[in-house]
Amino acid sequence: MAIGRLAPGVRPDELEPRAADAAALLTTLEASSVNLVGGQARITVRFSADEDDLARQIGEHVAASTAASAEVTEWWITKGPGSRWKRLPS
Repeated sequence: MAIGRLAPGVRPDELEPRAADAAALLTTLEASSVNLVGGQARITVRFSADEDDLARQIGEHVAASTAASAEVTEWWITKGPGSRWKRLPS
């Protein structure tokens, strides 16, 4: 997810755990991280999902949960084994 402005009273260090917790409510959480890409914060939440539709539903839940704390300017799902990740169509 690409992150914009934070909601009033939300600290930057609170976002990643909130996003990870949202995924963990629905599936197995594998990892999460925050990076800066082109000067914009991005939160990555890696989780398990057996089907593409289920992955999209989980992604929607994570993005909506995060949007309660910060502006989510874009989000997407990537799928793949190892280093060969591909973006799923929305």
